[in-house]
Amino acid sequence: MATATVLKFMQKTAEDEALRRQLEGLLGVGDGNISSEAELDPEETEALKGERAPIVADFATQNGYPFSVEELVTVVDAFQKHQVGELSDSDFAEIIGISVDAAGSPLKRLARYLSRTYLGI
Repeated sequence: MATATVLKFMQKTAEDEALRRQLEGLLGVGDGNISSEAELDPEETEALKGERAPIVADFATQNGYPFSVEELVTVVDAFQKHQVGELSDSDFAEIIGISVDAAGSPLKRLARYLSRTYLGI
């Protein structure tokens, strides 16, 4: 699933300082760490959804994370809407391609899933 590739690329920005610095330069805003809702600055969000999206998609592909501009914008938009409460946990999970089990708090389950899958925790 392409959104999984976008998420892997985004997570890699927390782990790889060189990648993060290059992304920061491409975006021209923020710190280049776009690994989570908490790390995604409003300026980075706008750059990733705007004119910088094609540049970032090309950069990600060159670094082994192939995805389209549309897939990048879909994921970033979902992060932004979820962050401000415009998107429910279940809708967010559906957009980014994971399932939320009815047992327990969906947000906690999502956080655990993303932590295990993308952070290796």
